[in-house]
Amino acid sequence: MSMRKGEGIVAMLLIAFIVFWSFYIHFNDPDSLTEEPEECYTGIIRVWDYPRLNVDTGSRYSWIQERIREFEKKNPGVYIDFTPLDWESGPKKIEEAIKSNEKPDIVPISFNFPWIDELEVLNEFLEKEELDEFKFETLKPVIYNENIIGLPFMMTTYTMYLNLDLFNERGVSPPLDGNWTYEEFVKKLEELTFDSDNDGINDHFGFTSFVEPNYYNLWGIILSDGAEIMDFKKNKYKFYGDSAIKGVQRVVDLKYKYKVTPDNFGSLGEKECWDMFIKDKKIAVYPTGSWGVKVLEDLQNKGEGFNFDIANYPLGDEKLPMALSNGVASFGIFKQEDKKKVETCVKFLKFLSDESSQKTLEELGVFTVKKGINDMYKDNPKMKRIEETLYYTKIVPKDENWKSIDVILQDEIKKAVLNKKTSKEAVEEAKRRVENLTR
Repeated sequence: MSMRKGEGIVAMLLIAFIVFWSFYIHFNDPDSLTEEPEECYTGIIRVWDYPRLNVDTGSRYSWIQERIREFEKKNPGVYIDFTPLDWESGPKKIEEAIKSNEKPDIVPISFNFPWIDELEVLNEFLEKEELDEFKFETLKPVIYNENIIGLPFMMTTYTMYLNLDLFNERGVSPPLDGNWTYEEFVKKLEELTFDSDNDGINDHFGFTSFVEPNYYNLWGIILSDGAEIMDFKKNKYKFYGDSAIKGVQRVVDLKYKYKVTPDNFGSLGEKECWDMFIKDKKIAVYPTGSWGVKVLEDLQNKGEGFNFDIANYPLGDEKLPMALSNGVASFGIFKQEDKKKVETCVKFLKFLSDESSQKTLEELGVFTVKKGINDMYKDNPKMKRIEETLYYTKIVPKDENWKSIDVILQDEIKKAVLNKKTSKEAVEEAKRRVENLTR
């Protein structure tokens, strides 16, 4: 027994010696002693951004400023200098900064940025697994020639708002589960168009909206029969043919065939339409962005609003609730000489799209760009239903000429709505004008 005990002691001592020697070699290896920790960037990062309205407080920049404070806490030595932009003068300010070489480091990018060659390509900083976490549509606006030139951090879409008080007054049932065909949509709008004071002139209408560049409130109807604006693979204009004409005609018919809009539908501006819906309460169905939920809820709580619900755009030949939106917000990074600084800028963009930051988007009444974050808006069924329609939301095409294309499209559609052209003439003229842009 004593021999076995002695052998056990020897074995234990041998194991202890091996472990000790391994640690000794590791900590006394000349190469390991000279190896320095990887150097991280420290310094100032300049960030510019447009206002993002906090639907609870009314502040316009608090969301990004709070994210900046959190990032600085987690990254000592990194200081972010924030400059607010406004939507009107912001694009010009960015262009002037490029010309004078006074560019910020991080800048908001959109679907039609003309200075794409000024941006860093981010492919090497992003793993496939990281990209797979994003919803597919949200990455489209930031991919150029197979290169990733930015990261999205929020998205939104359009929906239809229903004045349920008018629906109830007229004995009209809202669409079941928010879905209706175009034919059902029109039938209900006809019942919601009426003369309230018996003077022989309708003063309440089922629907209204407006036609202006950079607004896509009518496009859920226009695209409902399968029309597309651009072929993304070929980067070629595609809004023509039967499906495009039929989509435009569906909008035109609301005014002339079914007479469910005000007579000046097509010439009304955004504020006039919004006031008719929200203040005058003379419009039963109105399409606008997801931000409208919070506005209508606040008015309702103050006793100044009305009971409301939301619904999808009516289904056309595609049998899907389509929508078009320019509401994917992304940041890009202007080219840098210091790669460590680029890495830190990318780290900040990743921080904006991580789960903790994404969940705070409820403050803005917008939605996450990531898959698998399913517990947002769990206490707000209207926002939850809008979120579910994001899958059917098409993103405004990414094209260097998009601003001009958008102006042409909206101009020709407005002419059709104002009966200055047929829907076919408007679509064909838009095609001719767009094709002239690239000649």
